[in-house]
This record gives sequence, C-alpha cells and structure tokens, in this order.
Amino acid sequence: MPAKALVNPAHGPGSTCIAFSRDGLRVYTGGADTLVRIWDTQLGEDQEPPVAMEASEEVTTISAGLDCWVSGSKDSDVRRYEPAKPNLQGLVANAAGVPIRCVAIDPKGKRVAVTSDEPIVKVVSLDDITQTIKLEGHSKAVRKATWHPSGALLTTCGADGKIIVWDLSGAEAKQEKVIEGVLPAVADAEAPEFAYDCSAVWHTSGQYFFVATRTHEIATISRTDWSKSSTLSDDACTGDITALALSNNGVYLAAASKSGIFIWATQNRRMLFRYQGAIHAPITQMAFSPAKNMLAWTDAAGDLTRWLDPIPSSSPDPVKPSIGSGSVTISTKRKGTPTLFDDDNVDNARPTTDKPVTTEDLDGDLGIDLDNDDWILDDLGDGMDDDGEAKRLAAEGGIREMVSVTKAQPPFQPGSTPMEKKKRYLAYNMIGVIEVTDQDTHHIVNVEFHDRSTRKSYHFTDHFRYDLASLGERGALYACQPEAEHTAHIIYKPYGTWASQSEWTYEMPKGTRVLGIAAGGPPPSKSLREKSDVDIGGQGNVVVATSDGELVFLTGSGIERACLSLPGDFVTMVAGSEWVFVVTRDGSTTMDGSQNLTGRLIKFDDFCILQKDALPVPKRHTLQWVGITEEGAPAIYDSSGVLHIMPRFRIPLSATWVRALDTNKLERREGKDESYWPVGVAGDAFMCLILKGRQEYPGFPRPLIQELPIRLPFKRTDPKEGPLEEHFARESILLDILRDGLGDELTTDDIAARELALDKELIQLIQQACKTDRLARALDLTRLLHLTPSFDMAIKVAGFYHLIGLQEKMEALKAEREVEDRLENLRERRRGFADDFAPVPAMRLPTVGESSRPKAFQDFRPPPALHRPGLERATPVVDARTQDSQMTDDSTIYSGSFADGTQENDFSYGSPGGKRKRSLEDEPIRSNSSDADLGAKRRALGEPASKPAVPQARSNPFARKPGADNNGRNPFARGADARQSVHKSESFFTKVDAAEAEKGKRPAQSKPKPKEKKDAGKQTTLFGLLPPQPADKKAASRSKKKAGSPADDSQELAASTHNGVQPESQTDTVMDETQESGDTQIDEPSQVATETETQEATVMEAESPIEWPPSPEPQKRSVEVTG
Repeated sequence: MPAKALVNPAHGPGSTCIAFSRDGLRVYTGGADTLVRIWDTQLGEDQEPPVAMEASEEVTTISAGLDCWVSGSKDSDVRRYEPAKPNLQGLVANAAGVPIRCVAIDPKGKRVAVTSDEPIVKVVSLDDITQTIKLEGHSKAVRKATWHPSGALLTTCGADGKIIVWDLSGAEAKQEKVIEGVLPAVADAEAPEFAYDCSAVWHTSGQYFFVATRTHEIATISRTDWSKSSTLSDDACTGDITALALSNNGVYLAAASKSGIFIWATQNRRMLFRYQGAIHAPITQMAFSPAKNMLAWTDAAGDLTRWLDPIPSSSPDPVKPSIGSGSVTISTKRKGTPTLFDDDNVDNARPTTDKPVTTEDLDGDLGIDLDNDDWILDDLGDGMDDDGEAKRLAAEGGIREMVSVTKAQPPFQPGSTPMEKKKRYLAYNMIGVIEVTDQDTHHIVNVEFHDRSTRKSYHFTDHFRYDLASLGERGALYACQPEAEHTAHIIYKPYGTWASQSEWTYEMPKGTRVLGIAAGGPPPSKSLREKSDVDIGGQGNVVVATSDGELVFLTGSGIERACLSLPGDFVTMVAGSEWVFVVTRDGSTTMDGSQNLTGRLIKFDDFCILQKDALPVPKRHTLQWVGITEEGAPAIYDSSGVLHIMPRFRIPLSATWVRALDTNKLERREGKDESYWPVGVAGDAFMCLILKGRQEYPGFPRPLIQELPIRLPFKRTDPKEGPLEEHFARESILLDILRDGLGDELTTDDIAARELALDKELIQLIQQACKTDRLARALDLTRLLHLTPSFDMAIKVAGFYHLIGLQEKMEALKAEREVEDRLENLRERRRGFADDFAPVPAMRLPTVGESSRPKAFQDFRPPPALHRPGLERATPVVDARTQDSQMTDDSTIYSGSFADGTQENDFSYGSPGGKRKRSLEDEPIRSNSSDADLGAKRRALGEPASKPAVPQARSNPFARKPGADNNGRNPFARGADARQSVHKSESFFTKVDAAEAEKGKRPAQSKPKPKEKKDAGKQTTLFGLLPPQPADKKAASRSKKKAGSPADDSQELAASTHNGVQPESQTDTVMDETQESGDTQIDEPSQVATETETQEATVMEAESPIEWPPSPEPQKRSVEVTG
C-alpha cells in the first residue's frame, strides 16, 4: 500500500513529543529546541506554524484539554496555554528542580497529572491549582501517566518497571494495583530508551489497556484481574516498541518500532497495515487524529510526519464510532436469565445490581456505569462486519476465524536473541556461537566454536541481513527474509571440505518467508579445520520451514530430497545426526492458556515419523528452547523453568517425556532473583547462561556457560536413600538411551561399567532395607540388579542379617536370571521393535496366465500326496550281473509273488492290467548284495542250491526264432491253464509266509550240506549282509564266469531245456490272456531287454564276478501261482 505522508522538519535532533487538540484541527509538537509549534492539520507541508517560546529547556511533554493545552519541560515548569494559540495563561505546577516527564489532562478536562524525575505523582486541578493530590508508590522517576476513559483511574509507569493503577474516584486516592514484570526498568535518564513512550494506553471500553513490554511485545492487561490476557506481536515487528497510539473509536492500535510502523485490529489482534515509507530515526511519540483518518508522529530527528489515510476506505473508519460504541464504548445490560417455565417476570429470575452514579461523571451523561461488572461490553459492535476477507471466505464456504483468548506463541529459532544495542545472537548451542553486529548499512557475522581444535572460527560481511541461523555438526545455515525485489533465501556454509565451491544458496519463491531452519549431521570423525582432511560422512542435512506450510529436506550439498507438509503452525525445530525434531501447533490455543504444541521426530533416511507426542508445556506458559542432549535425545525447556527429556526416543511411537530438572527447586536459587537461558544438556549437567534479575536474554560481552547438575524432582527426603534412588533413576535413563542405540551388539565397556556402579548402589540400598527389616523393599531392589555376581552380594547381605526367607527368594531370583540371558533378551526386544514396524509388502495381483492362489474354504482339490518311504512296498533288488541265476532259481520259489524274473530284472514289465511300469532310467542304482540276500533266503528255507546253467550263445530270449519249435514255452510267462490273477505282496514277511507254505507242498530235495544249513539260519536279507562263501565255490564261480556266455543266452537255454515249450506258444498265451482280460495289449519290445542293457550287464559281470548258487533239478521245478 503506497504511503501518503507529509513530513515537516519541526525541531532539532533529540527527544520530541506530540498531541492533537480535542477537535483534531491542531497538532502540538515540542522538542529539544525548547519550542512548541502549533500545526494546522488542514494545511500541507508549506505552512509556518505559531511557536510558543516560554520554555528555557527541552520540552518533554504536551497534553490538550477542552479549554487549554499544557506543556512540560526540563526546566521543572508546567505551563498552560490558550487553545490553538501560543498564548501563555500561567503556570500549573513546578517540580522543584527536576525535569517534567509527562503531563496528562483527564477526559473531562478538569485535572492534570504531572510526573517528573521524582517518584511522586501530582494531580492538580486546572480550576484551582492549589488543590493537589500527591501519589506516592514508585521508587524511581515516573516516565508516563494516562487516564482511564471514565477519569476515575490513573495509570502511571515508572523507571523502576512498575505500573501502578490509582483509584481517584473518591476523596482520597488509593492504589488499585501494582503490576510488575511487564515494563522494562530503565534507570539511566539519558539513555535513548528512557525517552520512548511507555504509556499504558487504555482502550475506549475501559476494560483493558495496552502497554509495550520488555520482550518487545504489546501486552493486553485486563482490568478484571490486572493480568496479561493476550499479546500483539508479529514477525515483521522487531526491536523495541517506542510508541503506541489508539484510534478514536478503539478499533485500531498503532505501534512504532525500529522496523517500522504497524497497525493492528484490537478485536482479533491481527496486524493489518504497515507504513511503507522509510523510518530514518526512532519514533518517540505518535497519535491518531480524533477528527480524521490521520496518524501523526515525531521522531528523534525532530521531524513531524503526518500519514494521511492510514486506514483504507474498505476498512472501518478509525474516527466514526461503531454501532454501540462512542468515545466510551456503549454497553448492553445483561438480561435476566429466563426461568424454567418461561415466566413473564424474568426480573425475579436474576436480579440486577445498580451502582450509584454521580452526575459529574461522563458515564452518567451517557447512562453507563463502566465500573459495574454486570455488563456485556461490545467495543466494536458491527464495526468489523465489512471486513472484505471475512465476507469473501463466507461467500466461498470458508469458516471464519474464532479468536482465542490465549495468544499463540510465534515461531522462534532456538538459541537466538532480539537485536539490542545493535548486537544480537543468531545461534547459541553446544557447538558454538553466531554473533551479529549491526553496522547500519550491513551486518558483521562472527562465528566462534567452543572446541577450536575441531573447527575453525570465521567471520564475514552480511549484506542480506540474515535473521535466522543454525549451527550444525557439519556446517552453519543462514536465512534472510524477502525485502523489496529480493526474495528470501538460505545459504549453507560447511566448516571444512576437501571440495571447492562447497557453499550453496537455496532461493525461495516470491512472497515466501522462512520461518525456521535447522542444520544436522553426524559429528565429524576428524578435525574440520583443514580442507585437506577428508571425511566421508558427508556435509550433513538441512531442513527449512516456510510460510507456505512446507518442510523442505536437503542434503549438505544442496540436493532436494523431500518436501513435507506441516500439519499445523510452525513453532520451532532442531536437527540431530539422525532426525529433526519439529514443533508445531496442531490447531489453535485453548481458552485456559495452553499453547497446544506437538513435537514430531522425523528421520532423515526415510522421512518417517519416529515419535509424535504433545509437549508437556504448562498452561499459561510458553516453550523457550528445544535442543539435543549429548546422547542424542530430544530436550525442551519452558518458561516455567522445567527441563524435559525423551530418553526412549528410538522405540517407535512409544517414548514419553521425563521431567529431568525443575530449576525453581535448585538450592542455589534460594534468595536469588535469577533465571536460566538453556544452551544444552551434557550427561547429567544442564548447560545454561545465568540471567540476573528481570533479564530475559544474555547480553554482551558474552557470559560464560554454567553447569547445573540435573536432579530428578523426586519427593523423598531421606538423606541416605533419597540421593541413591534419584541417582539410580537418572543413570537408568542414560543407560536406556545407550542400550537402545546398540543395535545387534550385546553391550559395551561403558555400559558394563555403568551397570556395575549401579549394582553397587543397589547393594547399599539392599543393606539399608535389610537393616530396617523391610524385606519386600529388599526383594524389589534385588530384581533391579544387572549383573549375576551382584546377586551373590545381595544374598550375603541377607545372610549377614539372618534373613533366611529373603535369602532363599534371592537365590530363586538368581537362578531365574542364570537361566535367561538378560543381554540376549534385551537384544531380541530391540529386534522385536524393528520387526513390529517393518514395511508392509504391497499387494501383488496375479498376472495374465498365472494361476491365482485358491481362496480360503473354496479349494476342493484333493490334498497333495505325501512321500512316506517307510510305507512303500518292499521290492527285491535284482542285480543285472546275477540275472541268469535269479531267473533260474528264485523264480521257482517266488513265482507267485514276483511273476517271473525278467520283470524284476529290466523294470519294464507290464502290470496285471497290462500297463507299463517305470522305465530303466528312473530306477535307482541297485545294491550288489541282492544276489547274496536271495541266496540267504534260499538257504533259510532249506532248499538245495541250483546248479549254474551252461553258458550258451548270446541271443535274445524274447525274439521269435525262425524255424524254432513252437511248442517251447516261455519260462517268463504263466501257464495257460493258470487263470489266476497275479499280484504283488505288500511286505517282506508275506513273501516269506508264501515261501514257507510252498516249502510244505514241494517234494523233498537232496539233503543240503551241513555248512549250508548252518548258513541258512542267518537272516541276512534283513540287514543286507553277504554270507561267508567257501573258497572253492568262489574259485569255481570265477572259472565259470570266465568261460560262460551272457546272461540272456543262459536264460533262453534254461527256458528251452526245463519247460520244453517254444517261445512262440508262450507269447501267444500271454496275448490271449491279455485280450480276455480286456486290458490293452503290451508291445513286445517293452518286455524285451535291449541289446544295450545286455551289454551293460555283461560289462558289470566282467568287472565283479559273483558266485552262482546251484540250480534245482529240472524235473522237480514247477511254476506255481498263489491267489
């Protein structure tokens, strides 16, 4: 908004004062040139105002009444002049040689209050100057005095920092209230701050007044309880508040500071307008015109500035009274509460109390009693209904803002201070200090570190006027706000780097402001003083909070990684090595004084929330500092003087705030008026700066950092047990932080040493409990022991006091501890925390062509087959090298169970149903002990060993020979007359039973040799052991194998000789049998061993010759089939 201002050089440099006439046509100014000039507000800059020259020293104050105006100066006189003219009417009062500081005429124009460098305030009647009331209550000079709109109360502000409210409604004056701790105490009358306007500006409603505080805010002091109900502040308004002014109807409040002139709305305490012109000198006093839209002020340069139309036409007029308000706000009488049955006589439901009102009061003229509390005060009425923004939001379906009584805490940077005497701290933490010196045209930034062996201090010239800074482990971060055509930006300066051009700048969009910054990163592994020192840990992390509700994450080299949305109003933040702790206000403040702050711990690696919890800031208090302990835990400090720490921050979403220190209960604070400015937390020490008296920020030269021991606020007062219990709890907190950071490690030497020291203290507590016969306490203390050998000491203590029952319970606890590994359990617990918060895998839909997983209770398919080797059918293992002898001997005994020897040999025989069985390639390697097992069976049954067959020419026994006798039978087929089904036995013992039954039917054989009987009694087939063979048989077998023919020829010859049937007839019989059963015919090649298999069998026989048992006599061989 372009500022239209009229500037007139009114006085010489120095303190100046200003006052409007009651009709607003004249404005009076006074200055260090001892003159008072009377300006016509209707004229412009080209005018020659009348001058009052009676003062002999600097004019310090002016006040206008109904029929006169008065001035005060350092010559101790108060002069009275004719209205709008420089004509002196006489002296009103004299201060006996001390300067006059303020004169104030009451709203009725009857009395004037005079303050001076004396601690006494005089109230003089303008009609009779001999009627004077003296008010005594200040201890130093009284700087300003203001009247209540009713004229019944007078407010004085002294150099001692006190605000005293005087009740002058009666014949005698009395103190209504003394308010301390709001105003800054300024003892030096020559200091520039002494000339600032510290007046208590009463609102037109008379229910509260505004005053500039020592914290550079505008406080609202309520008349109800004389306490600070709210504050007016804005980030743009910085520095000392030098002057205040209230509009004629009480809608607007103007404030002047070093950063400019700002206008607030008194209803919602929102800053609305700002003077866009340049401020060349501090403004000493300002005032609104009572007749037109004008704001005027005078400054230390002696100039008079009149700002025309400071309030736009679209906003409520600053002069015209709003509906229901005038110079004194019109009040609405509270109606009686209706009765339950809606009686017509509501006055009986709630009677009202009326206080007597004098006819001399302005309240009586208006029919109002401001002193009556039974009123609903409407200081604006519908004055703000034409707010364009509110109407626009309502038209768009938005929600209009509801103003809370509690003032919201503005954003702040941890470790920073406001500018005082052209110096300030931008950052002050455990790493170092950033100091700023204002050189008017630029700033000098000086960075110093506490540990100069690790980092090198530096300084630079700042032309951007950085107002935010953060000192991190790897670098320093600075930010400036937008100004004119320059946008806001941040700059990061690493401490030391091996690469060139390590500094970088991050520009913000136009109109975006930086609310907070934080620089984090791991501590350096080596010194960063020299650029040649290479550290692969990187340059840290950078976090920026903007006015657009964004939280921007960048690396130390300027790479943008993430942009998160802030869930509420940003307040402050601090960054560590692994995370950033962000404090926001999720919603609005509460009506009972709570700031409603929430802290979030956001990790740098994945930008996920590690912790989220409300901050334990008490009601009617604010957050003053956030930081990081030496162990890496978040810590906060509030205005109530309490330090909180979050020790278990590594457990996701489970940590709590621990009340670590209450500075109000420190022994050193007894009898002292001091406060503490936090710097950091190192171990069990609270590092801070000690502020004396009402000092709120550290000044210059830089004070030394003090260490205060951290003591948990326990309530036990026992001189022996109390300190031990507190120390145990405090050390346990530190141990929890260290254990949570172990990961997969079990422990460290530091942790083991700390646990041993704690166990020693627990033994002392156990001894004290045993001594006083508190057995349950001793047992509880025993459970807290860490190391297993410590239980032995506790058991000895119990035995020393002859506590047998306690000793047994301690031994049981020790046994329980020995069974379980405490360190392993703690590690598994840490792993469990990580598993509980593992990422959830994404849902994977089946792709095209991929069978989906069957749904629950909808899968009707048969269960999969289970492979159970122990339940498989017992199948005799046949070695190819013994095929001939197996076919000759074993087929006779086990013909009913095994069909014939050929099927068992090549594993390709047909099933009874004519289906093909497993192929040869699928069969496992057969053991060489099968022939020995079968021989053992034969000997076990007492049968004679068959003689080996005569080797014959090698041929295929299954092929039809041309010209062969068709009457020859196939030895591998069943007889044509045996039409019984062939099946396999289910177990080995079934086969043995069948063999025993067959033995009884078969005629007696030749008596076997005694040696063979002896060997036949061994069940070698169950264990796969070869029976011992005679040496002569082995030799005979070896000679036979050398001179014999292949196994196939031997089988063919045996079949032709013993059965006397041609192979063709055997084949025909099998085919007819198969056709009659209705099964599929089996091809002849499937039942015939191939030539390759025969060759392989021949090779195996040549490699490992075996002994062939004797075959039975041909005439006694028979083929039997069991049903």
